[in-house]
Amino acid sequence: VLFRSDNFAGQWLELRNLDVVKPDPQKFPLWGPELRDAMRMETRLFFDYVLRENRPISDFLDARYTFLNEKLAKHYGIEGVTGPDFRRVDLTTDQRGGLLGQASVLTVSSYPTRTSVVIRGKYILQNILGDPPPPPPADVPLLDEAAVGTTASLRQQMETHRASPVCASCHNKMDPLGFGLENYDGIGRWST
Repeated sequence: VLFRSDNFAGQWLELRNLDVVKPDPQKFPLWGPELRDAMRMETRLFFDYVLRENRPISDFLDARYTFLNEKLAKHYGIEGVTGPDFRRVDLTTDQRGGLLGQASVLTVSSYPTRTSVVIRGKYILQNILGDPPPPPPADVPLLDEAAVGTTASLRQQMETHRASPVCASCHNKMDPLGFGLENYDGIGRWST
């Protein structure tokens, strides 16, 4: 059963992309094959558990549990999990819960060097809500990477981008969803 659910989850949640994403080693020195595989296993086990135990569909968004081994628990800052074996762990803070708090999902919806409000918002619209936005117009200017955090915050740059009515039609839906995940870095660690 795990193989069938793994195949479905791999396609639906884009977990297959974990094999091709390349987080920047300077920005994310903890990234490596062992962490990547732990991220994938967490989501596989979680998905399989929700199906096998006939859990409510709302668990995909707000489950107060997940499946961790020591490597991933340390990545999340969760104490008391030792060893390489995965086990069900109750979550005791609001920092994580459901699929959107899992490092696999947060990693495949990021750039190699940083998070992306747009990619994460689009991911939620497309993969969770089943309402993908249309492709962007061909003449959309790129985000000024050098200005983020220096001349303007990411939020200010996105507000400027949404000032265009053509851009606002999609970004008014995507950006708030993406900003909801901005406490997670590009490989799913929590930061304030």
